[in-house]
Amino acid sequence: MRILLVKTSSLGDVIHTLPAVTDAARELPGVRFDWVVEESFTEIPAWHPAVDRVIPCAIRRWRKSLRETWKSGEWKQFKEKIREREYDLAIDAQGLVKSAILVRVARCGKAGLDKESAREPLASRFYDRKVPVPWGQHAVDRVRQLFARALAYPVPETPVDYGVDFARLPRIDVHDPYVVFLHGTTWDTKHWPEEYWIQLAGIVGAAGYKVRLPWGNEEEEARANRIRTHAGAHVEVLSRLPLSGIAGILAHATAVVAVDTGLCHLAAAMNTPTVSVYGPTNPELTGAHGANQVHLAADFPCAPCMSRKCTWKGDVETDTLNGRSFEVQPPCFATLKPDRVWREVEMLLAETATPAAGAEGQD
Repeated sequence: MRILLVKTSSLGDVIHTLPAVTDAARELPGVRFDWVVEESFTEIPAWHPAVDRVIPCAIRRWRKSLRETWKSGEWKQFKEKIREREYDLAIDAQGLVKSAILVRVARCGKAGLDKESAREPLASRFYDRKVPVPWGQHAVDRVRQLFARALAYPVPETPVDYGVDFARLPRIDVHDPYVVFLHGTTWDTKHWPEEYWIQLAGIVGAAGYKVRLPWGNEEEEARANRIRTHAGAHVEVLSRLPLSGIAGILAHATAVVAVDTGLCHLAAAMNTPTVSVYGPTNPELTGAHGANQVHLAADFPCAPCMSRKCTWKGDVETDTLNGRSFEVQPPCFATLKPDRVWREVEMLLAETATPAAGAEGQD
């Protein structure tokens, strides 16, 4: 059986789909997937052994200039790529009109979420098989149910398995144990205060660990350098890495501390012990999902607000770093201080007490 899978973005959403591919490979021996994904995330599907081809698309770029996309022949080339093979079924795991349009290119049956389950109900009109999947569940569980019902096997009750073939990741030489800080995210309200990262870096260093800081843009690089400047020589700002490089770093880490960002889901896929902090967002629906994952949600009157802009009108929350008082922004993170976060990391490491899965034997 050959399946065309459409799950284009975002980073977290793409990673959330891997366990469903693992389920299908276990339940349907011999099933193979071709995966349509945004061009910036093509590395991820290739990590799964059940994926044969990764087919890049560029919806984010194409929709900025539909005329140019048509004239350049990119859309024609994309359709030809899809139609090179015959598929038994195409599954839209995104539930959006843009992804449903991509599914329609395939010359086979199409499956996707029904109008009550999809993020954009109109998308369901493009499918032959409309699958109901209740809301109020984690995104990983919803995709696993979609696959099971679309491909006619029982919904698995097994633990989440991202199925990553660690041999496909870069080899990393590990000389000293280290903790990775995933400090970059999109919304301003999801950023843990920089002063807290500096404090935590000091705590981690005192505990005998190095700190490694990845980054993805100039703003994140500047923040990483400030943390290193204030925290000390045990902090290393990494060079800019592709996703596979970051995955290798995460796979070998002793632990990860993260905000709500796509890379925290990558840490979960690597089975690395991770403590994630959540202010405005709800980890029960979109938190890092899998083994060795701890979510710390802000205990604050308005949390989770699910807002990109903080609208708190109450008292100002303050804290102190090196004798200097500072205002905690967003204020909900005042309930998630560095010493508490590190206690959770220590407890998690005591519970696991083994190297991160996949890291063993790669050095």
